Amino acid sequence: MIEIIIGTSLAASAGLNAWMPLFLLGLADRLLPAMTLPSAWSWLSSDIALWVVGVLLLLEIVADKIPAVDSVNDVIQSILRPAAGGIAFGAGSGAQTIAVDDPATFFTDNTWVPVVTGIAIALVVHVVKATARVAANTTTGGLAAPVLSSVEDGASFALAAAAIIVPVLAAMMLVGLVVAVIVLLRRRARRRRARRADQSVTGVQT
Repeated sequence: MIEIIIGTSLAASAGLNAWMPLFLLGLADRLLPAMTLPSAWSWLSSDIALWVVGVLLLLEIVADKIPAVDSVNDVIQSILRPAAGGIAFGAGSGAQTIAVDDPATFFTDNTWVPVVTGIAIALVVHVVKATARVAANTTTGGLAAPVLSSVEDGASFALAAAAIIVPVLAAMMLVGLVVAVIVLLRRRARRRRARRADQSVTGVQT
């Protein structure tokens, strides 16, 4: 179902950057004739919401690129990103978009289900992102933070924009994201095994 792809992509986007999908949803509702948010989420396109979310988006983009500050930001975002993911999934899955002109009744009548689903998806993505960032910062002394943050912001934007305009592309990106996470986890597992093996050899030699 396209609504699930849209909602999942937007929630995953929020797991990388809490404010990116909310800002794009609000802008799309204002600027794209084919995009209409559900009445329960129409406040996202209000002037106040766009200004507030836009400022918060800018602050997160900057803070996430500063070594040490990015770690503090990830702790704060542990609450904000899942919450944003719930809103993004609920608003996106029930919206009329370029690809969906008649959203499924399930997503418009059962508001809490998409919200809870979005919270869970964004939380998982956030945990993976934050864990990878800690490992990268430890290895590089924080020098990797700006590069990784820029990649994450780009992925967040691409996922959210594709979800609104080309859901099929968003689905392909989601598959790529899952594959990347699996590869990352396997590499970490190999490194842990290698470290344990080295420690065992060292212990035997001593």
